[in-house]
Amino acid sequence: MENKELMLTNKAIARGAYEAGVKVLSAYPGTPSTEIAENFVKHDNVYAEWAPNEKVAVEVAIGASLAGARAMACMKHVGLNVAADPLFTVAYTGVNAGLVIVVADDPGMHSSQNEQDSRYYARSAHVPMLEPSSAQEAKEFVKLAYEISEQFDTPVLVRETTRVAHSHGIVELCERDERALKPYQKSAEKYVMMPSNAIRRHVAVEARDEALKEYVNGCEINRAEYTAETEIGVVCSGVVYEYVKEALPSANVFKVGTPYPLPIKAIEAFSKKVKQLYVIEELEPYMEDALKAAGIACKGKELFSLQGEISVLTILEKFNGAAAPTAEKVPSRPPVMCAGCPHRGVFYVLNKLKLTVNGDIGCYTLGAVPPLSAVDTCICMGASVGMSHGMKKATDGESKCVSVIGDSTFLHSGVTGLINAVYNRSGITLLILDNSTTGMTGHQQHPATGKNLKGEPAPTVFLDELCRACGVKDLQIVDAYDVKAVEKAVRAATATDEVSVIIAQRACALLDKTPKAKVTVKDCKNCGVCKKLGCPAISQGEHGIVIDRIQCVGCEVCSKVCPFGCLVKEEAQV
Repeated sequence: MENKELMLTNKAIARGAYEAGVKVLSAYPGTPSTEIAENFVKHDNVYAEWAPNEKVAVEVAIGASLAGARAMACMKHVGLNVAADPLFTVAYTGVNAGLVIVVADDPGMHSSQNEQDSRYYARSAHVPMLEPSSAQEAKEFVKLAYEISEQFDTPVLVRETTRVAHSHGIVELCERDERALKPYQKSAEKYVMMPSNAIRRHVAVEARDEALKEYVNGCEINRAEYTAETEIGVVCSGVVYEYVKEALPSANVFKVGTPYPLPIKAIEAFSKKVKQLYVIEELEPYMEDALKAAGIACKGKELFSLQGEISVLTILEKFNGAAAPTAEKVPSRPPVMCAGCPHRGVFYVLNKLKLTVNGDIGCYTLGAVPPLSAVDTCICMGASVGMSHGMKKATDGESKCVSVIGDSTFLHSGVTGLINAVYNRSGITLLILDNSTTGMTGHQQHPATGKNLKGEPAPTVFLDELCRACGVKDLQIVDAYDVKAVEKAVRAATATDEVSVIIAQRACALLDKTPKAKVTVKDCKNCGVCKKLGCPAISQGEHGIVIDRIQCVGCEVCSKVCPFGCLVKEEAQV
């Protein structure tokens, strides 16, 4: 086996888990964390799964830890919100075998609805957190996290950000540390968090915190790097460390490997050897505030924004006055649903009917952008269902709203909203856009696809049967490409006072690679109706509409909305 490999940081995290002897990994896909589970499952003698949501993933990992196996759960930052309930309590119970939770933050919101800073979860839950800067560090930090977890009887958070997660680096490969199951010892006082036990466990958590604070000050992943320059000292962590080393090569640097607990004593000693201390960190002034609270003078957010990412150029601009080069103007390329996306016709109908559409997290969020302009709201996974229920109750049932959610997201957290609507006698209409995959994050399996993370056959959750089991009586199944059938179904569903569900079925256009018949244009009248679909295969030519034969997948949605029959499907060309 080659002892070094160029690999994605998320793959390096998976490798670190493998080398650490992790036996069980549970995750929910979410950019930028998805590739961890996808790479871990490729190893032998391990178990990995896609859980329905992040809360379940953490609970599975907790169970595996208590049973004596090293375990991991992975998610993006907003997924940690979903998993917060078990996280805060397992901080009290502690672990048996090592337990690590990887969270991937997304400064700049490349694929997220907010920029929350997960370092505050570590502090609030009293759970130690490690933050690597590179692929090699990511692998080693994961292995260290398991040692800390077992030494201090605690779950450990490992934080990465998008730029770290999706960067590549040379990683040194080591052999797996095979570990026998640690015996489980029954201890209700430790693991049953009823108030009388939890009160005592909270005392243990605080004692653990004090021990960890001493440990991190001598931990090798927190280190001072001195140069001949004595004027400037910079405290940083994660990818910002890489930026600082490139932008300010002569600066003294304190590299933080444990955002929680911060190595306050070590940083204080570092600060006394420089004339001016700066804290450079993305998003919130997490480290800056902690240092100032400890009486360590420093500057930080006076120079850098609370929003978005930091870069080498922004650091150079703040310290050297070097203006960032003017970017060449290029045409904007806003995100758009793929050609042949089965969601397109549904949103065309919803826009046409002028309904208020509560959207959700997934490809279908793009139904908010022109020309479809159909989606009115998008808050978090599953929120579309509860929001429509709230609108109905607030307006005494008069609100003309519908909920739109994907198949994976419905199983993640939409089903509970549906149960609530049925139980509380709402008149909501829910459209489940079933494209047979978790599309936005790269076509992962889920409980309704009939396959597991390995692609092996698995029991299938049938969405219609699940909805009926929740008490839904008014349920229709339509072909998402059949625009007329979708419109008929929506009109009927929104006319009733009962909870109604429409399942619009059609697999993601990117899943089927077989050759398809194309749509061609004949005698275009230039009415522009088909352009309202926003399909990237449709463009305006000099003499009428033009269909890009490379992008067209022959879904025929455009031909079904054309009022003059100018868009015609050709014979399939194999």
